[in-house]
Amino acid sequence: MSAVRGVARALGRSLAAHWALATVCALFLLGGALALGDYGVLPDTWAQRAIGNAALDYLAGDGERAFRQLHDRESRYYGAVFEAPLIIILDHILGLSDDRDIFLGRNVLTHLVFLAGGVFCYLLVLRLFGSRPLALVATALFLLHPRIYAHSFVNGKDIPFLAMFMIALWLVPRAFHRDTLGAFILCGVGVGLLVNLRIMGIVLFAAVLALRALDLGFAGSARARGRVLLTGGAFALTAMLTFYASLPVLWTDPIGRFTEMAGVLGSHPLIAHNLFRGEWLYSADGPPFDYLPVWVGITTPPAVLLLAGAGAVALAWRGLRRPRDILRNGPLRFGLLLAALPIVTNIAIVVLENNVYDDWRHLYFLYAPLGLLAAFGLHGIVASAQGRWPRSGAYALAGAAVAVTVVSMVRIHPYQPNHFTVLTDRTTPERLISRYDMGDPYEFIRSALADIVEGHPSGKLSLRFGDQYRVFSPDDWRRFAITRDFRSGERNFYVHRGLCRAASPSSLLYVGRLYASTLSCVFDPVAYFGRLRREALADPVARSVYDIRREGRLLTYVREGCPLDDVEGESTRFFLHVTPVDVNAVLPAWLRPNIQRHGFHNISHNLQEGAVRIDGDCVGAVVLPDYPIAAVRTGQFSGEGVLWETDIAIGDGASDYAATRREALAGTPLARSSYDVYRDGRTLTYVRDGCTEADADARFFLHVIPANEGDLPEHRREYGFDNLDFTLETRGARLDGNCVAVARLPDYPIATVRTGQYDDTGALWTAEFALPDGE
Repeated sequence: MSAVRGVARALGRSLAAHWALATVCALFLLGGALALGDYGVLPDTWAQRAIGNAALDYLAGDGERAFRQLHDRESRYYGAVFEAPLIIILDHILGLSDDRDIFLGRNVLTHLVFLAGGVFCYLLVLRLFGSRPLALVATALFLLHPRIYAHSFVNGKDIPFLAMFMIALWLVPRAFHRDTLGAFILCGVGVGLLVNLRIMGIVLFAAVLALRALDLGFAGSARARGRVLLTGGAFALTAMLTFYASLPVLWTDPIGRFTEMAGVLGSHPLIAHNLFRGEWLYSADGPPFDYLPVWVGITTPPAVLLLAGAGAVALAWRGLRRPRDILRNGPLRFGLLLAALPIVTNIAIVVLENNVYDDWRHLYFLYAPLGLLAAFGLHGIVASAQGRWPRSGAYALAGAAVAVTVVSMVRIHPYQPNHFTVLTDRTTPERLISRYDMGDPYEFIRSALADIVEGHPSGKLSLRFGDQYRVFSPDDWRRFAITRDFRSGERNFYVHRGLCRAASPSSLLYVGRLYASTLSCVFDPVAYFGRLRREALADPVARSVYDIRREGRLLTYVREGCPLDDVEGESTRFFLHVTPVDVNAVLPAWLRPNIQRHGFHNISHNLQEGAVRIDGDCVGAVVLPDYPIAAVRTGQFSGEGVLWETDIAIGDGASDYAATRREALAGTPLARSSYDVYRDGRTLTYVRDGCTEADADARFFLHVIPANEGDLPEHRREYGFDNLDFTLETRGARLDGNCVAVARLPDYPIATVRTGQYDDTGALWTAEFALPDGE
């Protein structure tokens, strides 16, 4: 009892000493309770749970089999120091089993970890400057980034890493200030856990070693050098042991597995598409140098950017004036480290061509040093203010900036994940959508989906929102047919839009405000997939556990009397191995290494991502890629291996392009240049005999000027033409050394077409022609 009373007294003293922080935390807890279920489910959520379960199974003695059950090879190398405790708390201690309860429990715990990061931000600023008002303002600025705040409920990858990064940053100056063996060992534990969460944490590991090397170089005596070596070595050893101890997959082969881990995570195999400043980027090529600065600039509250800039300038000026201070373990050296972290990280991701997509969420951890730099900036302003009232005025302005951010976040709730600041052209939602990647708002906006469910109390619903059904009751989500992952060969265009048109949708659903918008549709999936089922059963190209029918690029899978596991099981997936006609043909650059390594393009999917269950039968569909195909093999697999497989006859996959080329050459081209351009109705065919790599790699532009400007999509009207740019990768092929591309013109009346190719130097060739009578 005495121990309990002692803990209670210590807690009471802490609350009394930091009552303002306790008040801020209470307000954030209240706000979090009100917003808890508004942000939906990220697609990674259930994959993250699989990683946590695999780690626990491994610890329970299930060995390598636990990690072989993970769908993706890279998943085994994601640390589970956050996911495994979540599963222990939610599944084993609290005994939760319903998806919705688990989802809400994850929200609560993820948000609490985020708030813990805010508490350590307060403690760190208080340690650096000894000012509680400054620490409170810095904490509020850290917790009130609109996008990060929304992610703090649902993002089990990036938010724990951000919070742990702030905790590790608190441990670093503490270790250097105390300069004791215990302090550096504790810092090593924190940094080791940080690297477990994300391999990117190694930047802080390297930074601590660099600072310790600097101390070693300027140590004045042999005893001092020995102390630096001892504490630095203890830090490095503890960090590595913590990292290895918390990642069981490394235990059987520490060096070999770590080497494989660095290779896998350093060039993540997931290929994402990212709209940035009006251009589509492909993450396999790495981001441009300005990717991170631009995304940070257009999504971060301007007050934070201004204060962080002021802090960086003040630190640089002080460092230039008194360079010897950099050698001392003080705020100046730590501040310069904070300023260097974003710069070094940006250089690393550009040089190493790391995968970065979905705005800058993979790099949200950099908001920790950015927010602390803002504290340096505010401290410099307050310190330079002469007198009580000027200092109070500086704090009042900072408080006003916090209040403006709060009002903005409340006003756009729950659309904070697509928040853009005044530094962005927000004239219309269409303007934003045409320039920057919006991700998928359905992943966050649960409240909009709830309105849809309430507005359709009966019958099937078909919406592109993937795992979002899990946030509803079982009675509701059984009505959902999910079409999220139907893709065409053209990047970033979902076939579900074509399915909607084919099925004559009864309504169009527009979800959005100024900060987030998307277009999807509601239609009768039972009728549409029912037709696919009847056609597939009547004319299959392959028979196995599933009957498979091919119609052009669409494969339909049908199983009569299928068990529920075929639709709902996480561990049973379909593989689709697509072999191109020519591995060295003009294929997307991100596909070439994988195809050259394996001989085929592996497209893995499951029936959850595009199927319905009709009268006890499972019906699903997937679209083949657009490049020329020689062979297709498909089937199902689980952690135990392949369950069934079959080959599908495709024939000469290049024949379509070859036929198009022959037909085009037989006619009269509309334009002759580097490419000859032919027209057949609404189809344009581009042909170049003996084309070079440069001819193939250059992008095509296709600008269509309508006869009536009102026919243009709304976001294109300010330009006066429709922009249908493409590449040979997405619309063509290279056959026998010749290049052939096919593009379709819009259905509205057209006055003029301008087309050609361009690269970084500008236009390579252009052609312009009119369509008679505005066809």
